[in-house]
Amino acid sequence: MFEPVLLKNINTPESYKIDTYIKNGGYEALKKALEMNPDSIIQTVKDSGLRGRGGAGFPTGLKWSFITKDPTIAKYLCCNADEGEPGTFKDRAIIEYDPHELIEGMAIACYAIGAANSYIYIRGEFALGAQRLEDAISEANAKGYLGKNILGSKFSLNMYVHRGAGAYICGEETALLESIEGRRALPRIKPPFPAQVGLFGKPTVINNVETLACVPHIINNGAAWFAAIGPAKSPGPKIYGISGNVNKPGLYELPMGTPLREIIYDHAGGMRAGKTLKAVIPGGVSAPMLIEPDLDIPMDFESLAAKGSMLGSGAIVVIDDSYCIVKAALRTHEFFHHESCGKCTPCREGLDWLVKVLRRVEGGEGEQGDIDLILKLCVDIFGRTFCPLGDGAVMALRGAINHFRNEFEYHVTHKRCMVGGR
Repeated sequence: MFEPVLLKNINTPESYKIDTYIKNGGYEALKKALEMNPDSIIQTVKDSGLRGRGGAGFPTGLKWSFITKDPTIAKYLCCNADEGEPGTFKDRAIIEYDPHELIEGMAIACYAIGAANSYIYIRGEFALGAQRLEDAISEANAKGYLGKNILGSKFSLNMYVHRGAGAYICGEETALLESIEGRRALPRIKPPFPAQVGLFGKPTVINNVETLACVPHIINNGAAWFAAIGPAKSPGPKIYGISGNVNKPGLYELPMGTPLREIIYDHAGGMRAGKTLKAVIPGGVSAPMLIEPDLDIPMDFESLAAKGSMLGSGAIVVIDDSYCIVKAALRTHEFFHHESCGKCTPCREGLDWLVKVLRRVEGGEGEQGDIDLILKLCVDIFGRTFCPLGDGAVMALRGAINHFRNEFEYHVTHKRCMVGGR
């Protein structure tokens, strides 16, 4: 039976305090890391197979290795704690209930890449989380796990909490950097990538909360231990957040690659009484939805990509047979439209147009040809935006039409919903 790794402490009384963390073995990995060569830490993380848990799944050790080793050049680490996609709430548990797990992971990462300053970018609505992080950083400074000459070594590190205003676009890595620098959060054109020109124009690593929380456990237990959990190409523990029409929504830490059916029916208690599963969004609302015959799919990067969807953040949203897919698509795109930063035309104008057509269809005023118009707009947006927001929006919509085109057509033809009765 799999024992939780990342969430093992969150139900412990006062789990967010440093004395509790140390009592449970906290900061031993940092001590061990400071006795290692920075390059060997990066190699250990590479060997573990850890991939970013924020959505892209990029190999973490490889990302760290892109940073220059020139000691005369300042480097930064930024933790992306701007968890804003509907259905995604996994990082919040670590931030609020085990903040030292994140701080220790960040300290090890900074030592590995040679960074002396680091930032945790957290969305402003997470007031409790931000306060917990600030308190935890103060505790770590007082105990000598942050600050000058950490644990008697030559390594020094400052860590800051930066509260954002709560815009979805701030979760995009270059928009996040713009926000920390005091400007409006608009994505930058890449290349150059942040590893070359990042925060304040310096080489920067940007990692997600869950990704960095894995690092102390890799150092403590070894790369082989981590690599042995789950599939070879996507190893390690994974926090799946499940919401929607299930009996026990919540967070479930399981091996990467756990079948979607097992997560829904064995861990989340299955569907609510009298309801049957209609669709599942497997990785946040930008992930194309799946249907019941797909439920045996392993929840990992490769398996979901092969199915035409994506793991994303691992946020699973379950939809039952009483909900209208057209309405779900409209709500999702009203969100993306609202959160578009407006920098590039295909995203700004295209999502606005999509929402107008979807409102028309959902409201019983759709016209013949509207569904094909929606699909054409998706083609016009996909791949033509600075950041992945536009791509994510249209991928989700195309997935909904692919599986439930009959519901869209029913709205257009009958001027009402086939499941809602309106």
